[in-house]
Amino acid sequence: MDAASRRSAAATPPGPDLPSVPGFEHRFVENPGLTTHVAMTGTGEPVVLLHGLPQHWWQWRVIGKALGERYRVLCPDLRGFGWTRAESRGMGRLTQMDDLLAVLDALGVDRFRLVAHDMGALTAAHLAYAAPERVRAMAVLSVPPPFMPISMAMLPAMRHIPPLLFHRRGRSIAHVFDPPYVVRPLDPQTVETYLAPMRRPEIDAAINEVYRWLVFSEMPRMAGGSYRRRRLTMPILYAFGAEDRPLTADFVRRQCGDTSRFADHLEIAEVPGAAHFMTDDDPGAVQDLLRDFFARAG
Repeated sequence: MDAASRRSAAATPPGPDLPSVPGFEHRFVENPGLTTHVAMTGTGEPVVLLHGLPQHWWQWRVIGKALGERYRVLCPDLRGFGWTRAESRGMGRLTQMDDLLAVLDALGVDRFRLVAHDMGALTAAHLAYAAPERVRAMAVLSVPPPFMPISMAMLPAMRHIPPLLFHRRGRSIAHVFDPPYVVRPLDPQTVETYLAPMRRPEIDAAINEVYRWLVFSEMPRMAGGSYRRRRLTMPILYAFGAEDRPLTADFVRRQCGDTSRFADHLEIAEVPGAAHFMTDDDPGAVQDLLRDFFARAG
């Protein structure tokens, strides 16, 4: 890493509105048109944790701290979320992947393990296909493999898409943290911490951008079988909450069929007593699953 990169990745004290978690430090990485916030903890081999929507780095406050006992954990706020600031609101299909690679280059991270939840899984999938030499192993939470056929049976899992695609700025989306997306409603302070960055207009607007990217770019590729003509080469774990119907582990296994046609090593696991937001429903079970998988995936 050159001197300019070292300066751009210098440690930065958290701002007054940035939630504090003991053991985490915060950095703001400068790249053209983008300042990316990264929360970091631990030492050792790097593990990158990608949050979902409408969350940010704080999603990993428990799991990241636990993994930090063995790994160097990096939790970036993706473009349009948290405390990352972009000059432009526009977002192309591969923008978040390109952003992430630029941040990791600035931090001197070459190969890493990768964990992604919800919308972060799309960025993880792009990275796994485009730069497989950089991903040592990958775990994806609550989202099926991109090669899984889309069927009518999946419609209940997409019920949240129209309201978020046509989200009106300034309107609360706190309802996504209620059942059936969680086993039990999150406490008001947790919901407030997740949604606080949306008070900034550019973050609120990002929901529409991300869902346009999903509906008009990614879903046609999935429906058309684009990812069924590609191959995942690193060890991968897909984990699903037992209460996240219909996207349970058994459902995904049936829909995918023989995964060896599309991936060298792919496992599907269940998190009992958890729904879509499994990192809040049962972070202990998720961290145990990740530790075990990464130990076996070497």
